[in-house]
Amino acid sequence: MTILFLFLILFLLMFIGVPIAVSLGLSGALTILFFSPDSVRSLAIKLFETSEHYTLLAIPFFLLSGAFMTTGGVARRLIDFANACVGHIRGGLAIAAVLACMLFAALSGSSPATVAAVGSIAIAGMVRSGYPQAFGAGIVCNAGTLGILIPPSIVMVVYAAATETSVGKLFMAGVVPGLLLGLILMVAIYIVARVKKLPAMPRASLREWLGSARRAIWGLLLMVIILGGIYSGMFTPTEAAAVAAVYAGFVALFVYKDMRVSECPKVLLESGKLTIMLMFIIANAMLFAHVLTTEQIPQTIAAWVTSLGLSPWMFLLIVNIVLLIAGNFMEPSAIILILAPIFFPIAMELGIDPIHLGVIMVVNMEIGLITPPVGLNLFVTSAVTGMPLSATIRAALPWLMLLISFLMIVTYIPAVSMALPNWLGMN
Repeated sequence: MTILFLFLILFLLMFIGVPIAVSLGLSGALTILFFSPDSVRSLAIKLFETSEHYTLLAIPFFLLSGAFMTTGGVARRLIDFANACVGHIRGGLAIAAVLACMLFAALSGSSPATVAAVGSIAIAGMVRSGYPQAFGAGIVCNAGTLGILIPPSIVMVVYAAATETSVGKLFMAGVVPGLLLGLILMVAIYIVARVKKLPAMPRASLREWLGSARRAIWGLLLMVIILGGIYSGMFTPTEAAAVAAVYAGFVALFVYKDMRVSECPKVLLESGKLTIMLMFIIANAMLFAHVLTTEQIPQTIAAWVTSLGLSPWMFLLIVNIVLLIAGNFMEPSAIILILAPIFFPIAMELGIDPIHLGVIMVVNMEIGLITPPVGLNLFVTSAVTGMPLSATIRAALPWLMLLISFLMIVTYIPAVSMALPNWLGMN
């Protein structure tokens, strides 16, 4: 009865247009009020505990780092470097856009930020060189999803907080899938470019390549600092996020000098707004997850699923279907916080590695970011290009098939995500 009431209220509130965060909080509060022996005052305590969660402190720092990088011209230099590397290949500008998304993803931890930073420059450049605008928009919209797969990833931080798994191991597990998806997109672009005879840039000379690398080196160094610091044990992912924010601000202000000190309050305000919005969603979603846990709902569902005798591959298929449907209507962090506590105990019962499950959930969230009606990347791409939302959806759909194929690979070949953490002995 409790689970039926909880989800009925949640979907009813969402159906009448109540924001997702408020729907999560209200449904959780009403369930406690009518069905739980807990005091309603426990709601305030739970919301306060969310703000104290050490792992989640990484989120505002990564958002601030991404804001400095976007405003401070790092994205433009990374795109120039990517063009110098692969621009001479047929379809090279589009391939360079994917490479730039991969590089910026390793700095920002956010998919919409990656689309905004790379798309605002790369799509216009492709159009000037003779590429169809829809082609460029579809590429960047899909490649931007790498922002939550290639570490550092804000969505991975949320999953780690929800399931109490290792953020460092999750980050490491995202490296190979992120590189593989980037490579798949590049190969697909090359094939399409050959068929459609899309243009190629002149090959960059060694001098030009070295010049672009020198200009981009400060941005590239941030990847070494973040990932190298985490995997060498110098600092935790949360400390790495703080270091990244300070470093990004220093580079933007004093190295590249694309920002003035007077612009800092605006950058801080914008990243603060994003942080408050995301943390409000997370706080309410964690309250919802708290109700699920205290009412023993995940354990009940786990026992029921286990009694059905489902094999691991069948369970993972159900996970993918549920997540793909949820991704059409909800924000990734909310989905993770609602469904991870339900899927996690079942996965443990079936012998599925929680890190592997985390990567599967993140790849599903990638697909959710480019599927209507609430795919964030679609809205960002539409805003960047000025294309109508319907045209942006049509541009992104052909590449969506690649992501779904990639999801099957990640789901049923665990070595793709687990090989690197296992090789490094991350237990």
